Amino acid sequence: MKALLLTLFLVLSGLGGTACAEPVVVVSAASALHQLSQEEVVNIFLGRYRRLPTGDTALPIDQPEASVVRAEFYRRLVNKDVNEINAYWSRLIFSGRTSPPLQVNSAAEVIVLLLGQPGSVAYMERSQVDKRLRIVMEFPR
Repeated sequence: MKALLLTLFLVLSGLGGTACAEPVVVVSAASALHQLSQEEVVNIFLGRYRRLPTGDTALPIDQPEASVVRAEFYRRLVNKDVNEINAYWSRLIFSGRTSPPLQVNSAAEVIVLLLGQPGSVAYMERSQVDKRLRIVMEFPR
């Protein structure tokens, strides 16, 4: 019984850590882009800007819809939950005004796109950022 309770505690502790995702906005380390303001990130990820300050075409990349980091990113960015963001994009797609960020299936896919596609900008869990990537925006703590 003690082993079962300990296992349950460890599993739940791990889930609690995941729920506190710390998203950061990243680009490839080879990118000429070194910094973005939160307002610029809002405009890129909500389809208002199609160009980065460097002049490259912006390619925003979204994490999987059910991911904790996606929910936390949009909560911190615009104080909206994923359902509100989906509704926002549904309206824009219907009107034909713009298209949503490219959605991927994993953080590994995000990295592949960041390294291979100029102008790509993504968000990910801070702990997943490595030397191939550059953080260009962090949320206030």
